[in-house]
Amino acid sequence: MSQTTALHADPLIWGHGPKVFEVFLEPTCPFSVRAFNKLDALLALVGEDKMTLKIRLQSQPWHMYSGLIVRYILAASTLPEGKAAAKRVLQAVADHREEFEFTDHSHGPNMDATPNQILARLQQYSGIDAHAPFLRAELQNEIKWHCKYSRQNGIHVSPTFITNGLVQLDMGSGDDIESWVQRILA
Repeated sequence: MSQTTALHADPLIWGHGPKVFEVFLEPTCPFSVRAFNKLDALLALVGEDKMTLKIRLQSQPWHMYSGLIVRYILAASTLPEGKAAAKRVLQAVADHREEFEFTDHSHGPNMDATPNQILARLQQYSGIDAHAPFLRAELQNEIKWHCKYSRQNGIHVSPTFITNGLVQLDMGSGDDIESWVQRILA
């Protein structure tokens, strides 16, 4: 009898400092993309020894392929490259956002795109083949965790920020990195 290895998703966490900054992102949301593109600079500015950055995925149904894309990102996090693979998929979506989104959340070229075509784009743009873990049923446990964690914290919009355990409704993706730093280190 063969036994399948348990599926383990690498947490999307960078840094190891005492100040915790959680970012809830929907990968195809333009505001989430703006925030995501600032995270590396933020971590470099604050320092990995002073801050822990946690990305939480906030799937939103009005972004029509959100669930599919979130599943692929989390599938990528189960690969040997772990969170680095997931981050490459997130960056690929950010760099080609309109190819994964609908016009006004309701129409446009992606009306004719199939889920398999979207998955092929994710692989092509990121260079990450996460098809095998994507197909594993137990991946839904990781997806549900992200969803439950968001709901538990009253998260609805993306991006939403939590600094040191407190939701920051007045922080936004348009804020400059220095203002984020002040809030994180306060």
